[in-house]
Formats: sequence, C-alpha cells, structure tokens
Amino acid sequence: MATKTTRRDVIKSSLAMAGLGVLGLPEWAMPALAQGERLMEFTDLPDEINLIRDAERRIIDVRHIDNYFTPVNQFFTTQHYGHPQIDTAVYRLRVSGLVNETLALSLADLRAMPSRELVFGFECSGNRGPLNGLSSNGRWVGVPLKTVLEQAGIQDEAREFVFFGADHGEEEVDFRGRTYNVDQQYGRSLEKDQALSDEPLLAYELNGEPLTTHQGRPLRLLVPGWYGAPNVKFLSEIHVQKDQYLGKYQTHWYRTLKKEMVNGETKWKESAISTMRLKSFIARVSSTDSGHNIFGVVLHDGTPINSVEVKIDDGPWQPATLDPETAREKYGWKFFNYTWNGATSGEHTVTSRATDANGVVQPTAEELDFELGGVKQTFLEHNAQLTRPVIIA
Repeated sequence: MATKTTRRDVIKSSLAMAGLGVLGLPEWAMPALAQGERLMEFTDLPDEINLIRDAERRIIDVRHIDNYFTPVNQFFTTQHYGHPQIDTAVYRLRVSGLVNETLALSLADLRAMPSRELVFGFECSGNRGPLNGLSSNGRWVGVPLKTVLEQAGIQDEAREFVFFGADHGEEEVDFRGRTYNVDQQYGRSLEKDQALSDEPLLAYELNGEPLTTHQGRPLRLLVPGWYGAPNVKFLSEIHVQKDQYLGKYQTHWYRTLKKEMVNGETKWKESAISTMRLKSFIARVSSTDSGHNIFGVVLHDGTPINSVEVKIDDGPWQPATLDPETAREKYGWKFFNYTWNGATSGEHTVTSRATDANGVVQPTAEELDFELGGVKQTFLEHNAQLTRPVIIA
C-alpha cells in the first residue's frame, strides 16, 4: 500500500522521539526535533506524497529521520523478481566453480563462523529528487565473504566471483537479431581482489534482527561503499569462474553512460554501477528558539569527509557542522547541521555540498547533465547538489 501525507500534515506534526533503544543505540542516533521546534515547508514537494509500502518497493521520507539506524520496517528496498519464499531450515548457500571444495552451507553453518558487524548506509543508484527516499542506514551482522571463500579454496585461474539470488524471472534476450525467452536469476559479480578483500560481508542480521524478506532473507551480500544493486539479496549461490559475467542487470541495466575528454576529444563511456558517488542532501529545515536549523545527510563510498557546506539563496557557501559521532562510522551515512541565523519570512532556497578528503567536491546539476540525440538524459548515480525551496514562517 502507499501511505499518503501532505505538506501541511508534516508541518503540524513532530517527529517521533522513540528510538531503537533495544539495540542499545547512543543518544546521538536520534536527531528528532526538540520541544517547540517546528518544521518549515519545502515547496518542491507535491501536495500529496505517496510513500510506497508494497511488495516490490519501499521508500523513506527523509524529513522524518529520527534515528541514525533506519528501522527495519522502513528500510528502503527495490525488487526485480519479487520476493522468493525460502525455507531457512533447508536453505543452503552453494559455493561452486573454480574452488578446491564445493560447499553447501546452512544458515547454522554460517552463524557458527566468526561474525563481524558493519554499519553501512547506502542508496539505490537511481535515488534522486527532493525526497531522496531510496536510501537508508543500518547495522548489519554476518560472516566475512573472505572467510567462506577461504574455506572453499580459490583456484589460481579464478577471476570473476558471481553472486546469484534466489529470485528469478523470464527475460527476453536479443541475440544476433533473434529474441529468446530465458529464465534468469538476479546476479552480480565482483573481481578477485574485491571478493577476497576484508570488506564484503554475507549478512544475516539487520539492526539486531534476522533479515526480513524485503532485505533479502536469509542472506545478503553487502559490498561497503557501493550502491544497492550489487548488494545481492536472497543469496543462494557463489560461482567462481574465469570469464567475465554478463548477466542482464549488471551488463545492461545498472550502467551509467557519461562523456569524458580523452586527448582533447569527447569519448562516451559506459561503466557498471559500483562505488557510491559523494552526495549530500538537505532533509529538513526547522525553527528553534534562537533561529533556524538545517539538517542533512551525506552518503559516500567510505572516503573520509573533509567538509559540508550550506548556501542560502545566492549567498556564499558557509561551513556546516558534521556530527562527530556519525562521522566515526566509515561506511555509515553522516549527519550535518547548519544554524541559520537572521532568516527572514518568505521563500528562500537552501543548498548543500560535500567535499571528501581526496578533494572531490559534490558536483552541480549543470556539471552532470548532458543531452544525447537532442534529449536531456536522466542517468544513474545522480549525486548533484540539490537546491531546495523552503518557506520560512
């Protein structure tokens, strides 16, 4: 179903103060409104907002972020082939291909292995617009992928590690002018150095609970710092091979087309969706006893954040305050605040931009947008600065 709310409803309401106390989360995890603080109205939102809560897709309303960790029943999700029903009692993760020992691991086998916790906030590569609702942050627990692969033993000629979900569906495949209908599993691959690094996790818990169906029960691949698409849900098989994997969603669907200058000439480049591009967005503006506060979120690939800045109307960039507690988690999303003093009544615009430790600055929309065949393109990985109109009452 879809939950409907209006901009006026948001202005009249206050954010929930209840946190995820059962997880023992610290106080900084709850950026809820203080007593007497009121939300200001964004005018870039439709009068009626549909927050999708159905079998295939969930989005969050970032205006209502009141915890560092997104509650399990609100965590964003998208799905391609529905949600397969998996009996965890008979579930087995298969590891096959160029390995010394083929494995079939039960959930109990995986839980018996040394576990690791990962705080990881990520977004869908198609996340964009004023709501930015295809993003969330969670505390995951699972077994390092490297542990499982080392148990199987990787052969020297192995190059590509393919991860298949249990979800599948019929696809039309065009081959040399002819179309064939074939059944395909959702799949994604990692190169050898990525798969055998210490980073990827085979997660079976989110925020202290077993994975839900929406989050890939019973097991999900997580690649920290990457967009959502490579984080394969309902993980059922890891196949190790020499050849490049050419599955539909990796090869044709989750790709970005961009142009770049090479030796003074324009070259068009296609790249697979992988690591997240540096992005910040303003989630809400609120009034306080002393003025107004701007609250926002940073998403990134794990590179340390150097600064976040906020611009009011056409004024200069001003430094925002990056929350030091959220900043300590390498792959978690980051919170920032900016105290807006002397705001006058009426409509204004607010914009944020982030800069990381490598000097990468969040780009403007003009720097990202391009036309192809006379048509303005909407591409994935859109991380442009987002200017938001807001009414100060």
